[in-house]
Amino acid sequence: MLLLFATTSCLGFSTGFPSSLTSYSRYLNSDSILHLKSDGLTAEERDAKIVKATKAMTAFTNKYLVNTETTLCTELSIPAVVIKGLAEHKVDLGAPLCPCRFYEDKEKEVKDGYWNCPCVPMREEKKCHCMLFLTEDSAFAGDSQVRLYIYK
Repeated sequence: MLLLFATTSCLGFSTGFPSSLTSYSRYLNSDSILHLKSDGLTAEERDAKIVKATKAMTAFTNKYLVNTETTLCTELSIPAVVIKGLAEHKVDLGAPLCPCRFYEDKEKEVKDGYWNCPCVPMREEKKCHCMLFLTEDSAFAGDSQVRLYIYK
């Protein structure tokens, strides 16, 4: 079990990926199959890579919050789910593609880089579709920058 801690809040989630969800995510339409970087890994190997990627994405998030003077959402389950999705995309696709959007072709989107975190709207306008990085004028922004911690 991978646990994501933010101050006194504890958010837990499993890194397991149900096989039915794997099948769904790999078949974008009847003519296109998504080729995952994690193909060929055992469940344990993939989980270990996701734990490592989650730690890296958490460290990135903490640093980016400071650099951009943004905050996390007051509902800390939102950044926890977004960071998990970014880590899974890093392992499966090779880049932290925004997990909050639908893509016709994820491999093309990764190559384009527009929606790789931090996405272009965040870098240019401080607009994070995922609500991971919020400006102080957002109704969902926390009062201060909360640092996230990962424990395995």
